[in-house]
Amino acid sequence: MTAQETVDNVEKALEEIRPFLMSDGGNIKLLSIENEIVKIQLEGACIGCSVNQMTLKNGVEATIKKYAPQIVEVINVA
Repeated sequence: MTAQETVDNVEKALEEIRPFLMSDGGNIKLLSIENEIVKIQLEGACIGCSVNQMTLKNGVEATIKKYAPQIVEVINVA
């Protein structure tokens, strides 16, 4: 898979996740992909949410890995 295909697949995953985050007043932005690590930024209500780490690992990371299995980790960059 090329770097561009990885970015495209991660963006597809984020599009699947976004409606759930937006319904709670939040959003998510892709910052970069380096060495199979995706760096994202949670926005809006997601910033102060007490369950954002659980959302990040169980929701965001799991969905991204479904679209791009080579990804090893998703990190939120504040």
